[in-house]
Amino acid sequence: MSNLKNKVSVPTPVQGTPAASGELDDLLALMARLRSDCPWDKKQSNHSLIPYAIEEAYELGEAVQSDDDEDIKGELGDVLLQVVFHCQLYAEQGRFDISDVITTLQEKLIRRHPHVFEAETLKDKAAVKVRWDEIKAEEQQAREARGKPKRRLDNTKAGSALMQAQDVQKQASKLGFDWEGVSGAFEKLDEEIAELKAEIVDKSKDAATCNISKANIADIEKELGDCMFALVNVARKLNLDAETATLTCVHKFKSRFGYIEDQLVAAGKRLEDSDINEMDALWEAAKQHERA
Repeated sequence: MSNLKNKVSVPTPVQGTPAASGELDDLLALMARLRSDCPWDKKQSNHSLIPYAIEEAYELGEAVQSDDDEDIKGELGDVLLQVVFHCQLYAEQGRFDISDVITTLQEKLIRRHPHVFEAETLKDKAAVKVRWDEIKAEEQQAREARGKPKRRLDNTKAGSALMQAQDVQKQASKLGFDWEGVSGAFEKLDEEIAELKAEIVDKSKDAATCNISKANIADIEKELGDCMFALVNVARKLNLDAETATLTCVHKFKSRFGYIEDQLVAAGKRLEDSDINEMDALWEAAKQHERA
């Protein structure tokens, strides 16, 4: 278990216009300055930053796949920014600072590699895996001693919302919490869609144009989440991967929209000069082009 310091260190904002130095302390001072003087950075919270952290992790994966050094450096920097940003916020709250995070990581790496740092001898990868699981079990016991009991769904894999939704449903199904067939999943999806529609019609100022009032946006968000979760359940019951299906749709949409853009450019027009009717016609042409 980490031995965190008693005093949390909040970085001092850099003064003037700094130069890029490659030093961690200078980066922390730069982040502190942004929190002090940038309107956007000032209003952020640890919770508001969650989508950005997820997005940056995905963009790093794409950069690594591209094998472009400049892109990889940029995306690694963006991931590091998320770590530094979160640490700055927690330091401001007096909870911990980046040195505590680094110490915790160092302790974990040393603890989980006794075959490297201690006298233990593990002959192969299988033995390393067995010892790794034993150490993680010991860490879980320490968590439980801190009042963090392990729940049956705690092994849900980290990932996108769709990936987590499908995995948590899979885990619950193993425990008997599931419909027998896909029909129950479809019925639940229909139920959730009806509730979403009712929430919008009952509470929005102008349901026809979807001008949603701030008072009910949280309720609508919950109902929309229920719909997404129910649709993932349908995918799971059909033995389909919801993440893959959605990514396929995203790529298809980008391809078709690219066709629209290409056709407009060929006609000497910009997307901004077109209208929905022309773009919709080109969308249908794109679908025909796919079948050709």
